[in-house]
Order: sequence, then C-alpha cells, then structure tokens
Amino acid sequence: MPATIKGSITVDGHEIAVTNPEKLLWPECGITKRIYLQKLAALSPYLLPYCRDRLLTVIRYPHGVGGMSFYQKNAPEPLPPFVRTASQDNITYILLQELPELLWLGNLAALEFHPSLHYAGSSLPCEWMIDLDPSMDVEPRIMEAAAIVGGVLKSLGLQSVPKTSGATGVQIIVPVSPGVTFEGLRRIGHFVGRFVAEKHPGLFTLERLKKNRGDKIYFDYLQHYGGKTLAAPYTPRARPLATVSTPLLWEEVERNVSPLDFHLLNIEERLRSVGELIGKLPPQPVEDVIARLP
Repeated sequence: MPATIKGSITVDGHEIAVTNPEKLLWPECGITKRIYLQKLAALSPYLLPYCRDRLLTVIRYPHGVGGMSFYQKNAPEPLPPFVRTASQDNITYILLQELPELLWLGNLAALEFHPSLHYAGSSLPCEWMIDLDPSMDVEPRIMEAAAIVGGVLKSLGLQSVPKTSGATGVQIIVPVSPGVTFEGLRRIGHFVGRFVAEKHPGLFTLERLKKNRGDKIYFDYLQHYGGKTLAAPYTPRARPLATVSTPLLWEEVERNVSPLDFHLLNIEERLRSVGELIGKLPPQPVEDVIARLP
C-alpha cells in the first residue's frame, strides 16, 4: 500500500485524501474503504492496462453495496491536477491511467470500472469481447455455454480467454490487430451467435429483450459500438460477495467454476498463482475469418 499520512495517502508524489476509511463498502465481507484501497493497489497492475487511454464510466456507491448508486460518466469537479480527461459526445470522461487516479476514484466509492471498448479518439475496437448474459439470477449452465463458444472460436482458428463478469455472466475475449472494425466484429459475432443458437436452441438466444428470452443465455453480439462499455477485466463488482471480474483458464471453465469463486478477499492469491492471462495471448486473425464470412 502507498505511504500514508493522517487522512490521506501519498502515491507517486500525489497526496490523495481518504475520507471515512472504516466505512463498510461490502458489509457481508467486512471490506472497509481502507481494505478496498489496499485491494485496488494490488489489482492496479492488472486492471489499469484495460482502462488506460479509454473512456471510463464508473459506478459509485457512496454508502456501500446495498445503498444507493449512480453511474458517473462526466468527470466530477473539482478534479485533482493529476487526473486527465477526454471528451466525446459532450461528455468529459476520466482517463484512468495510473494508480493515483485509481485510488482517488476508490475513495469516491467507485466500486466498478467500465471502460469503453476503444481508445479515446479512436473509432476502432481494442479487442473482441463476446458477452454471454444469463436471463436467470443463478445460471448453472454459464460455463457450459462459455465452453461451447470457446470451442467454436477454436474451430475458426481463434484462441480466446474467458473471464467472469463478476456478476452472473461470462465474457470471452479475443485480442485483435489494429484495423479490425466494430462493424466487422458485429458481423463475426452474429455469425458465431447464430451458429451456437441453432446448434443449442435450448441454451442460447439472440433475443435482445430479456422478457422474451425465457431461461436462455443471451449471446450479445451487438455490444460492439463506439461508446459502449463492459466491465473491465479485474474490476471489482458491487455484489454482496465482492466478486471480481476474473480471467479464467479454459480448464477451469471445463471444471464448471463459479463466478462467486473469485473475489476481493482471494484475488491477490489467485494472481500470484496464475498471473495475467489475457496479455499472454497475441492478436488473433479475426480479420481473416471476417473476410471469409458470407
């Protein structure tokens, strides 16, 4: 944890006020703001690469999980001098670049970090992220669904990394080379989604309206537009058990691990054990697959 003085922490030469350090943010887990800031510092080498230079939306819970919350896109005022911003569509977004900004946001009870799928000032995606969204609060088939999609991607010559959303779903990440477009990702997403929905009609759906999905898992291929966001890898989530959006090994998916298995109280041990999984995977030839689509 960075050096501390009374009522503040000092990080990279920047003094950051810490208010109410003993406030419970995740009451069921006993996680106070002080503990949360310590966990954010530990997560920062893993979380920051997926937020840096992107348009950031956070979800703030001033009174902790279970209290009122709000999405924050516009940067709050006044801003510390070390916080950079970028504007798009008349919104001034925070750029979450380094640890001081992360801990400043943590002190504001930002419990979730949702970056854009593209860099600020760019119209091109950073990666292909398939979102598998359950219709039920508890979905025992989510890892089965992830394994099926991962198998289809592999048959197309594409390696991928699954991650828990930290809530109920799973996202599957495919690194892409510069030049792949959002339109191209929607095309290949629709192709893969339609394929798995036709092969497994009791498991997958492409129906956007949740009320019309029944108990099926939504294959969201329409997420890929400028300005859209998804929960960053390694972001905490404002769920009662303080779950963290955690990249997985495919062997873990096959073992049917639960998204509840990965949380703020054990994430450091996991990262020491398996390291950062997404960054190990090079860009995949997505553009070659897109070029072959009918």
